[in-house]
Amino acid sequence: MRVFRVRDPFHRGQLAIAALFCSLGFQYATWASRIPALKSDLGLSAAEVGVLLMAAGVGAAVSFPLVAALMRRLGSQRLALLSALCLALLLPALAAAPNYPVALLVMCVDGVLVGCLNVAMNAQGAALETRFARNAMARLHATFSGGSLLAALLASGMNALTSAVAVHFTAAAALLLLLAAYARTGLLPEDQLPEQEGEKARGEAGEKRVGKRARKWTLPSRMTLWMCVAMAFGTVTEGAMNDWSALYLEDVADASAELAPLGIAVVSGMMVVARLFADGWRSRWGDGRVVVAGSALAGAGLLLALLSGGLIPALLGFACVGLGIAAVTPCVYVAAAGQGSDSLTLVAAMGTTGLLAGPPLIGFIAHASSLVWGFAAVAASALVVSACGTRIRWTPAEQLTRT
Repeated sequence: MRVFRVRDPFHRGQLAIAALFCSLGFQYATWASRIPALKSDLGLSAAEVGVLLMAAGVGAAVSFPLVAALMRRLGSQRLALLSALCLALLLPALAAAPNYPVALLVMCVDGVLVGCLNVAMNAQGAALETRFARNAMARLHATFSGGSLLAALLASGMNALTSAVAVHFTAAAALLLLLAAYARTGLLPEDQLPEQEGEKARGEAGEKRVGKRARKWTLPSRMTLWMCVAMAFGTVTEGAMNDWSALYLEDVADASAELAPLGIAVVSGMMVVARLFADGWRSRWGDGRVVVAGSALAGAGLLLALLSGGLIPALLGFACVGLGIAAVTPCVYVAAAGQGSDSLTLVAAMGTTGLLAGPPLIGFIAHASSLVWGFAAVAASALVVSACGTRIRWTPAEQLTRT
């Protein structure tokens, strides 16, 4: 039997990198889908479950120095494959955790590995765009959501067959290993990454200076700091919408229990659709306009929904958030990769911090006042992203004319 092989180098690379994005979404959603079973198996309280979830976020947030060092030593290609392999093996390790402290350790390591793969795969995606002058990053991020959906379907099927977490996680690990094996066939080698191509253009003297600086960490540039703020508030918006939209519909918009999950469905669905089309928008209008206009749409649409009240305005506002915020992280990752691996690593760490800090922050605001004010803070976060987008130096649209 002949094995199907994609001959076009761009599409071969795109599919290989998409396998990494899919695997990250799949791995995350796999263990997240079995939290109730893990809670029961380990005899955890609700507070202990919260700390367990936080352990993964903390591991990812503090992984910046290690990820930066590994990127310089291993490069994005090897780091991506190594971290994808370890993430696959971590699922059976979590299922086999004999007690709560071991589970905490496994989840903390999971967070570090997520930080590694997140940086490496986005570096590969940025390299693909640079080498072929074609937009791809938004579609790659859409496959992350596709991986999460696939994991949810697998979890549902495995739950129907068996309640054993170990069986489910072993099957999921096998699929992750297949995705990593496929990714290995098409990832870009290190001599094609944008940072190294830029160094060649600077000349030999510039290369020596950059090489000396690369051996030690330096303070981030002002441009990198603007990217960090944009990424942090963008992921605050994403995370808060995913965690609080159902509760808002039920408690504030008076939706029934059957309709309350529509909030997550609308946000997630619009984000997937937007990311499938966003590369075309980037080619036509440029990353800067997509980020500034999109995040402004997200903030303004949500504010109007809060002022209007009711279920339909809320769903329309949530749709604006999903549509407008979807392309923010892909575009910021591309811009950060152009500043170098240290910049990309720091921006990715800030993104994880935003996902970690966003939902609890909205909870604190809602507890102190109301959930309406909590969602007003989400809208404000999106508007902050729009303001930051005006300060970032984006790649001109004419330099990326195809998708």
